[in-house]
Amino acid sequence: MAGYDPRFEQETRLDRWSELELLVQVAESGSLSRAAEALNVSNAAASRHLQALENRLGARLVERNTRRLYLTDTGQEFVSRAKAVLAELKDAEEAVNASTLKPSGVLRISASLSFAMQHVAPLLREYTQRYPQVSVHLESSNRYFDIIDSNIDLAIRTREVEPDSNITVRRLASTRRILAASPRYLAQHGRPSALEDLASHKLLLYTHANHPNELRFSRDGQTTTLQVSGLLESNDGQILRAAALDGMGILVQPTYILYEDMVAGRLVPVLDEWDLPRLTINLAYPSRKHLSAKVRTFIDFMAGYFERMNYEQKWTGRFGAR
Repeated sequence: MAGYDPRFEQETRLDRWSELELLVQVAESGSLSRAAEALNVSNAAASRHLQALENRLGARLVERNTRRLYLTDTGQEFVSRAKAVLAELKDAEEAVNASTLKPSGVLRISASLSFAMQHVAPLLREYTQRYPQVSVHLESSNRYFDIIDSNIDLAIRTREVEPDSNITVRRLASTRRILAASPRYLAQHGRPSALEDLASHKLLLYTHANHPNELRFSRDGQTTTLQVSGLLESNDGQILRAAALDGMGILVQPTYILYEDMVAGRLVPVLDEWDLPRLTINLAYPSRKHLSAKVRTFIDFMAGYFERMNYEQKWTGRFGAR
């Protein structure tokens, strides 16, 4: 038929759920044409349905200028709620099919670079072999993403409480933070025997720590706080680890990053009789009544692996007695 557009039938069936999807796509892409392409409708139809949504709500959701689209304050609030509603709908559909469908789709995971390298990436081959219909997108960052707005399925974090009550937290393990240096550094500069000795040493500090220039030590009920500065400061633990292995100074990092180096003798504990505040490693994910199969299986897979490896006992033990 001349002039027939195969998208016409789909466009006429664009329901309220699809209108929400359209608005979310517009918000994420900043473009009506890209949103229309994602939903396989024409630009004209996308514009009509966006206008219909605004008319039904009696509110302006999107403003347009010559360069891009952007959300109004009302639009931003509505998109946030729309994302939650669409996620619930998706979860409900997956829950209905949970007994017949294998885990599938893209699993989006967020973790710090150190944790991703050392404790997530090594597990992915076994996980994807067990669940071949799941593909993994691993986002490594030392800053915390907003899980819902960034469409993250699962984040591994070292904080016990999430500011968003819509996030569920499941504890994996606890870990000490320790001071360590290479044998070469200690041979050249001596080994601190008291906290006061740190003032004459070169320190390697992590800038994303809470109060990075403050070290709060405790032992036998005694607490001492030192103000410190670093020869090298970095927002990435792997940079500090490499510097410590190269003999640059004494670093302060969680045991989960340094454990293998300590066992192998590449790094040596410093003042291990003192404790720094511990970190709790958690899995954080959107609170939903029905978890998707891909998220549920990875949570169980990772929790089981941590239990088998006895990581908490390894990461909270002392090295000084070795």
